[in-house]
This record gives sequence, structure tokens and C-alpha cells, in this order.
Amino acid sequence: AVGPYSQGVKAGNMVFTSGQLPFILETGELLTGDIQAETRLALEHVRSVLNAGGATLEDVVKVTVFVADISNFSLINEVYAEFFTNHKPARSLVEVSKLPKGGNIEIEAIAITK
Repeated sequence: AVGPYSQGVKAGNMVFTSGQLPFILETGELLTGDIQAETRLALEHVRSVLNAGGATLEDVVKVTVFVADISNFSLINEVYAEFFTNHKPARSLVEVSKLPKGGNIEIEAIAITK
């Protein structure tokens, strides 16, 4: 975690993830330089937090993606589609002026378990 917060919270049958940056867990370094690799790693972190809360990507109802450069939209979508193949939750993708630690992408999700 970058600050004093939980990576995810379970409330009843809902799981809320905090924004996930593409941190390399073994080193604590932020992955940069390849937006598709960064997107993939951030989504893997989202999946891990969901799983810890008893949810899966199939349970996701809303995803919010924050990016430092909206021109990467198509590249991000290619990787996103690998994780959400048949299941298509609602999604917002927003360009922001800066992300923590100089990141290029941050992804959060809300899931409802069955």
C-alpha cells in the first residue's frame, strides 16, 4: 500500500478494491515503460484482492481506470479484454494529471458475490 488504507474491503456480499498500481511485489518497484505490461500487472493485483475477499473477476460490476495518458486507451483496452472476455462490467476510464509514485495506470473495482 502507498498509504494508510486497505487493499480491499468486504461489506456483506460486496468487495471494493482500492486502486491498484502496477507494483512488482518482489521488489516494491513500480513497473513503468510498457503500458500493456503495467495494465496487466494492475489487473492481476485487482484479481488477487478480489480473490482474497471471496470474489472473482466474473463478480465485478464496476471498474474505474485512472490513466496518466489517454492516448494509451487502445493499448489498455487490448489487455483489459484479456481479463474481461465474456463478462463486461460497467467501466470508466479517466485521464488524470498525476498518479501516486509517478504511475501511469491505477485500476479499482467493485464486485458483488453471489
